[in-house]
Amino acid sequence: MDTMEKLLYEASLEGNTVVLLTLLQDDPLILDRLTLNRHGDMPLHMASMLGHVDFVNEILTRKPHLAMECDSQKHLPLHIASAKGHVEIVKALVSANPEMCLARDRDGATPLHLAAIKGHREVVKELVQAQPHAARVMVQQDTILHLCVKHNQLEVLELLIESIIDHEFINSEDAHGNTILHLAVADKQIETVRFLLLNTTIEVNSTNTNGETPLDTLAQVPRDLAYQQIMLSLTRAGAVEAKPRGLVNQIPTNSRNMGLDRLAYRHSKDGSTNHEDWLDRKRNSLMVVASLIATMAFQAGVNPPSGVWQGNSPKDDPFDTVGYAVMASKHQNVYHIFLICNTVGFVSTLSIILLLISGLPFLKHRFFVWLLMVIMWIATTSMSLTYLVSILVLTPTPKYKSFGYKSFEFVVGGIVLVWIGLMTLLVVGHTIRLIAITLRGLRNLLLPRR
Repeated sequence: MDTMEKLLYEASLEGNTVVLLTLLQDDPLILDRLTLNRHGDMPLHMASMLGHVDFVNEILTRKPHLAMECDSQKHLPLHIASAKGHVEIVKALVSANPEMCLARDRDGATPLHLAAIKGHREVVKELVQAQPHAARVMVQQDTILHLCVKHNQLEVLELLIESIIDHEFINSEDAHGNTILHLAVADKQIETVRFLLLNTTIEVNSTNTNGETPLDTLAQVPRDLAYQQIMLSLTRAGAVEAKPRGLVNQIPTNSRNMGLDRLAYRHSKDGSTNHEDWLDRKRNSLMVVASLIATMAFQAGVNPPSGVWQGNSPKDDPFDTVGYAVMASKHQNVYHIFLICNTVGFVSTLSIILLLISGLPFLKHRFFVWLLMVIMWIATTSMSLTYLVSILVLTPTPKYKSFGYKSFEFVVGGIVLVWIGLMTLLVVGHTIRLIAITLRGLRNLLLPRR
């Protein structure tokens, strides 16, 4: 790079029109020569990117044809200014040649596409006014409306739909047959979905190449608050599902096995979504409770009731050593029960946590949910016994046990045992119900009713 080209490069970076005019006076062809010999860092491209309006205007006044020069990515200065959102530069470039609005870069994008993707509403407005047909140019089978939804640019989408009132264009499909409503639902863009349903003529039940309506697309996304709000908006607009969920799809309508048909339909229509939600809530509850019990069990294990010895016994008793549990020497038999129950509760809850975070697919079946409930019953029962032992150890024992003290032990122990009994009945009830459901399913499969 010679001295004059270096000066022109620095002037482009700074937007220095004085240096530009001086260089053009000394060498009127310096801009043409630099543009001819270089594919990047051209003065007009750099000034358009950096927003130097006066510098751009000076070049366009003297060399308007330079606005049609492309860089290595086939970007015109208008592409760059549109992507950066420099409205005044866009106006100047469009005034020089409105046909530049239709120019494509290496990816097939026009300046309008780049401005829409970046959300530059005023630039989009200028480009559409200068060349309305630019809004109908597609890039990789996506309309500009698809690009707005894919990049979550609602304000630009509203402007374009207001500018182009065309039912067919609004319902255009991409390479996979998705309308902009499909894309907005899949990305859970609540405001975009509401705008399309309330302010456009979007087809709420159009199907893509997979035969899915927007409501079918919604069924595939995680269920949260946004899901509920979009579901409400779609159903109010008359949306329906094109694909039945669950087992209904797999069962012929003329099946003679009416009992199995009704069972499959009931499971699909009423149970599929509700069962998944029930499983999610059940797993979340088990995770919280298991974590809490594991924390309690760990704390009780390392810091047992009555604490630990703070100093060695003068009798040199091996159990009365610093750091050892006081309960181990004062209540040896009870301490063993405490330790076993606490360890069982701790290990049980760790097993539940490990199974839940593993994400194994079999955890969705009823049997394994029942198994998790049994493990949780073991954990809670163990912690109840741990609590009972701890209370009995921590409560002072009079030299001669009175009737009141014996009543206290009886009441506390009775409450815990009654609670354990009730929980046992609950587990037994669920076990019987699981066995009944399994037997009924086998009977329907082996002995179908006509």
